[in-house]
Amino acid sequence: MIELTDVSKTYQGGVQALGTTDLSIESGKVTVLLGPSGAGKSTLLRCMNLLVTPSTGTVRVEGVPALESRKDLRHHRRRTGMVFQHHQLIPRYTALRNVLLGRLGYYSFWRSLLPFSRSDERIALESLDRVGLLDKALTRVDNLSGGMQQRVGIARALAQQPDLILADEPVASLDPASARRVMDLLRRVCQESGITLIASLHQVDLALEHADRIVGLARGRIVYDGPAAGVTDADLRLIYEGAPDDSRSDAPVRAGQDTLAAERS
Repeated sequence: MIELTDVSKTYQGGVQALGTTDLSIESGKVTVLLGPSGAGKSTLLRCMNLLVTPSTGTVRVEGVPALESRKDLRHHRRRTGMVFQHHQLIPRYTALRNVLLGRLGYYSFWRSLLPFSRSDERIALESLDRVGLLDKALTRVDNLSGGMQQRVGIARALAQQPDLILADEPVASLDPASARRVMDLLRRVCQESGITLIASLHQVDLALEHADRIVGLARGRIVYDGPAAGVTDADLRLIYEGAPDDSRSDAPVRAGQDTLAAERS
């Protein structure tokens, strides 16, 4: 569905966030980009819809001739829902109004200045229902919990009726219980609708529990690529050995080892 060829990203000042990368993503699967903070996960994820423009290489998407024209890029982004770490909601808007923003990609600039159609409202309400928040449709999102706000963000992505959802550290700001509920929900709704899900995570236990495929990154390079069920302790050490000093704790590796031990028992 998505193919990255020789993609890299160097930011201003010569900071290379992503080394030369080749990656193909299969449709209908859950792929998790796993690694410590600063490994290049978010940069790689955002290159997939050109929210970050690669310094080198090409991104090809099934059904789109190229991503070089504004028309083709707009088409790709309309098919691609985005879930962010910090929700990116408008606090004074209701949950319904925030979800309706997911329909803007279907309109021209001038049409977007007019009220949303009843069809759009139905799609938005159905999306809220799928994440269990239909009863909060008319509640301002700044009156919702962090976990509920992230579910509103998922509903907004679903309202696009996407083929692909990119989730950039979607549970990093949540407590462990809320994080597991959000990941359970995200995987379930994507599987039910046949949506391809690519998520960046640094929580090993959640990655192994929810992913079909793990792409492990360290220092801007892919160091592991394979099924989640095949991840070993050695793979986790390879992924996390490139962590910066402030995140080289053994906790992520221990979490992965505990999960693997539970599965083997």
